[in-house]
Amino acid sequence: MIYRTIRYAGDGRGIVRLTLARPEKHNALSALMIGELTDVASRLGADATVRAVIVEGDGKSFCAGGDLEWMRQQFTADRQTRIAEATRLAMMFRALNEMPKPLIARVHGNAFGGGVGLVSVCDAVIAEQGAKFGLTETRLGLIPATISPYVIARIGEVRARPLFMSARIFGAEEAKTAGLVSMIVTAATLDAAVEAEAASYLAAAPGAAGRAKRLARSLGSPITDAVIAATIEQLADTWETEEAREGLAAFFERREPSWRR
Repeated sequence: MIYRTIRYAGDGRGIVRLTLARPEKHNALSALMIGELTDVASRLGADATVRAVIVEGDGKSFCAGGDLEWMRQQFTADRQTRIAEATRLAMMFRALNEMPKPLIARVHGNAFGGGVGLVSVCDAVIAEQGAKFGLTETRLGLIPATISPYVIARIGEVRARPLFMSARIFGAEEAKTAGLVSMIVTAATLDAAVEAEAASYLAAAPGAAGRAKRLARSLGSPITDAVIAATIEQLADTWETEEAREGLAAFFERREPSWRR
């Protein structure tokens, strides 16, 4: 299958580099990218020759969150359409989270909103020193709903609460303290660190590695259909608030929302 927003390539060892390929949009998650990432997660997960997958971003950012045009479409959509789109996004995160392969994030530049969601579903996260993170949804009057089960599973409720509510941007050191990032390295050593992390999984039996990942997930907070559906309903409710209408209108009109005046 030919993808338009992502690409992937493997080496002779079974290590695959999965690249978000919308550098001009800071690799923001468009409707097309959501579908392509869901598809490739299934393909790579079922491929017995794949031993580990590195997720990376082209250009200046890892992933800046939701695509502007995709957000604009949600702004004018009805509740059922918003639920359907949020469900597509949730299924993408689930597919990546449940992929029976080691998943390693190579993070540089910005990882905001859905970008933090992508980081959260990875098994190991190697970040450049200057990387920036943020759960920025409340700046728009929204909530980080579809990514929330994975962020909570990664860093826990106590650390997530202030980050969910404040929408502030934070650096790699704080992300590591929170448990979002596994290792921080310089820009010059980022690729070598990612390669070393990916290569470490080659010593493990591939089937056992997948089963070990499933075991670890089964012992954590369960991310069930009901949990996912409940977060999507909360998002749909939030989209219908005056704050969301004001926050998104201000964003598209390039002005400050009323609560920041």
